[in-house]
Amino acid sequence: MFEEFAGLPAHPLVLHAAVVFVPLLALLTVGYAFVPPIRPHTRWVLGLLAVGAPVAALLAKLSGDAFFDRMRSANRVTPEFLPKLEAHQEFGDNTLWASIGLAIVALALVWFVAPRAGGNTDAGAAGTTVGVRHGRALTVALQVLSLVAAGIAVYYVIRTGDSGAKAVWEGQ
Repeated sequence: MFEEFAGLPAHPLVLHAAVVFVPLLALLTVGYAFVPPIRPHTRWVLGLLAVGAPVAALLAKLSGDAFFDRMRSANRVTPEFLPKLEAHQEFGDNTLWASIGLAIVALALVWFVAPRAGGNTDAGAAGTTVGVRHGRALTVALQVLSLVAAGIAVYYVIRTGDSGAKAVWEGQ
């Protein structure tokens, strides 16, 4: 299902969405956490990225797994090269989990940290009060989590991309 797109391997095409969306989610999450004036303008974008970035990482992982299985079943992977591809695959798995963790932190920021300095009491879709201040301690905790989660997610995107690029350029 995730193996080809228009006759081309899907993985090299799909992975670019994850390479863009996960670091963008990291940047916007930290910005939302630490720069209150941007919150009203970026709230919905952050929420959408929090959903889209892990989906992009999942699609990159699934297409990469399909590509790897196809290459291995066609005997196009030598036994000496297999550990490099498996390491790349493991980094990809970690990138997926890191992007999910970052997305959870981003959604918590959107839900619990007021987009305006005085708090926003607009009723949400479920009738709950969205954006109400939940205390300085929660905000600080989410700020720290945003830095940690963003750093981990960007680290794994870079490691995954580097190991994949080296695998492509070093060949079998």
